[in-house]
Amino acid sequence: MLIDTHCHLDFPDFAPERDAVVARAQGAGLSRMITISTQVEKFPTISAIADAYENVYCTVGTHPHEAHVEPEASVEKLVALAQHRKCVGIGEAGLDYHYDRAPRDVAHRVFRTHIAAARESGLPLVIHARDADADVAAILEDEMGKGTFKALLHCFTSSRQLAETAVALGLSISFSGVLTFKKSDELRAIARDVPQDRLLVETDAPFLAPVPFRGKRNEPAFVTETAKVLAEVKGLSETELATITTANALRLFSKMPAPVATAAA
Repeated sequence: MLIDTHCHLDFPDFAPERDAVVARAQGAGLSRMITISTQVEKFPTISAIADAYENVYCTVGTHPHEAHVEPEASVEKLVALAQHRKCVGIGEAGLDYHYDRAPRDVAHRVFRTHIAAARESGLPLVIHARDADADVAAILEDEMGKGTFKALLHCFTSSRQLAETAVALGLSISFSGVLTFKKSDELRAIARDVPQDRLLVETDAPFLAPVPFRGKRNEPAFVTETAKVLAEVKGLSETELATITTANALRLFSKMPAPVATAAA
């Protein structure tokens, strides 16, 4: 069984058939899905989706694209909302210099606020990092020096240097459908060298559908295709890869209960 550690079930793409999307994920062998927050103000909607499905969990946080929209979401507010029974993480938060939608000083402040919330709540921080490797690494190293916190780099497409920094700091690394793309040889080489106990898989649905679905709307069921490629890269069977990544996800998102079958094993 697999866990899609990052999808966006609240996005309009899924509204007409959310029940069917969740059912297809279950049919594909997924035991858990984590629907990720992009705006704190939308947490009631996100948490309601998590409440509606036994195998769906959620996070609370502000995407870097939205950092200038809700820059004053406090540590206290994030921690309070994170007490919701199905909320298992903080974020996604981080830095995105590709689109640069928020002023960088604001984005930095919001990122650090989310790190503080992760540290205080004990929940893992889901980090978005795009074209901002040096600053992401510098902030993570600085903040880890103030007190440890759990975190993962989601939809990893950054440099080997950032991957190595993340591993050295104790972070996990999650790979999406980008890993399956024809021109992702360098990314697959990085994935090959990530320690097995730090590996996660995700879809980032509705974005970045893996081969053979590339160009279509992504959905959690498609995480199986990313897992196949990651298994090949690591020299593992698909069953071994699923066992490893599921155990890693349950350890990182420790508030999320293990599926019955996993617990029995």
